[in-house]
Amino acid sequence: MPSRLVVGAGSTARAIIHAVSGDHKQLRVLTDDGHRAETLREDGIAVTVTDDIDRAGMAGLDITPATVVVATDDPAVAVDAVETAAELFPEAFLLCYSGYGASDAQRSRLDAVADRVVDPEAVLTERLQRCVGEPGARTRQLQQVLRDIDGHLAVVTHDNPDPDAIASAVALGELAARAGCSVSLCYYGDISHQENRAFVNLLEYDLVNLEPGDDAALDAYDGFALVDHSRPGVNDQLPQDLPIDIVIDHHPPRLPVEARYVDLRSGVGATSTLLVDYFQRLEVELSESIATGLLFGIRVDTKDFRREVSAEDFEAAAQLVQRADMDALQRIEDPSVSGETLAIIGRAIDNRDEEGSVLLSCVGELSDRDALAQAADKLLDLEGIHATMVYGVLDGTIYVSARARGADIDLGEALRDAFGQIGSAGGHADMAGAQITLGVLDSVDDREESLHSIVKSVVNDRFLDAVQSRSHRLLGLNGRTEYAPDDYAGLAQPQPDEHDSG
Repeated sequence: MPSRLVVGAGSTARAIIHAVSGDHKQLRVLTDDGHRAETLREDGIAVTVTDDIDRAGMAGLDITPATVVVATDDPAVAVDAVETAAELFPEAFLLCYSGYGASDAQRSRLDAVADRVVDPEAVLTERLQRCVGEPGARTRQLQQVLRDIDGHLAVVTHDNPDPDAIASAVALGELAARAGCSVSLCYYGDISHQENRAFVNLLEYDLVNLEPGDDAALDAYDGFALVDHSRPGVNDQLPQDLPIDIVIDHHPPRLPVEARYVDLRSGVGATSTLLVDYFQRLEVELSESIATGLLFGIRVDTKDFRREVSAEDFEAAAQLVQRADMDALQRIEDPSVSGETLAIIGRAIDNRDEEGSVLLSCVGELSDRDALAQAADKLLDLEGIHATMVYGVLDGTIYVSARARGADIDLGEALRDAFGQIGSAGGHADMAGAQITLGVLDSVDDREESLHSIVKSVVNDRFLDAVQSRSHRLLGLNGRTEYAPDDYAGLAQPQPDEHDSG
């Protein structure tokens, strides 16, 4: 028995019929156009032809449809058909296309009866609004820059990319491919966090791991785009003077950003949200894998919509959830945990020092830097602790990961204060990270203190100084304990970093 009834056979009705006619047995068409009826019948669609497509025509049908779509071009006919359908099929969902030129009275009658009214004039107005103004101009400019790239575009994430950076790169790569570019999705560093590896593997993203220092390999690309960070050589290994074509990021920059096209919107919680906006304005359908990635990117960067979240993030997620693979997201969020990660969490617990409500822990040498973030999260659950900082050494670099909860401090700014002059640091108010190159400290053998002790004294002292300057509340009324002299002469001086690398 047909469960869908389409009233009309004009251009709009034919488009609807084409969209819903996967199973012809579930569809019945009612029309007064005998010629078009024959064309539809050739496609195997059941059609009833009548001169009266409202009451008499509907009453004679031997069906009780679950859905009725009224798609005539005459507003007067549409009103009669919808009111009749509501009377004859009270349980059916009524969708009505009003046609052009409907009067206010006709629109009111349609709104009062139909479950959903599609007004072509309103749809056209909404589409024009998307194309004009600053958002529309921004989208057109991005398209133009993509079309101007004659050849191979490298979309580059920040070092050791997180889901937001990866998903944004994949999405921008799709838009670039549609504009005629060959695309490679590139990153430096590692994807070592269990969730991130599961994310890339399950969604089958094809990423290129670039080699630091191999600038000759970059000659293969004719253009460069940065996502989720904004300057070459800062939180990536690109040459600092490399010309950049496109920058799309949600982190506020500390220095001017130079590129042919720059989109920096710090009012949103994730770069993925910005990419959803481009897909909507360009009316490009999101594939399941891209929608799943963007949704996960937003969820991770906003900490499940609890951190620095905006209305745009919620709206983007509402669009994505309709197309995302929720089963895949569940598998991504429940990956297996390596023994190394558990060992680092254990060392972080054993080595912890507490100053007021601040907890610090040096885990020493490590092989999985992403375990630091998991350890910092775990230690934040300890009673009375409002901020944590966990750090360790890997390949001559001190990696720092910090977390805060309900604290009167901006961790990103605190880490910049502490380590911005001797390394790179940045992030959010409640989640931030830093990297400090050991420099000559790593090669000094004749010293009274061990490397571990020197690292601990430098990192702890500088971080606590930064915390104390920003929030006496965290360290308590009595101040803090001094760890050691502020001896960091051997540390290298990299560029400051505005992205959370923890």
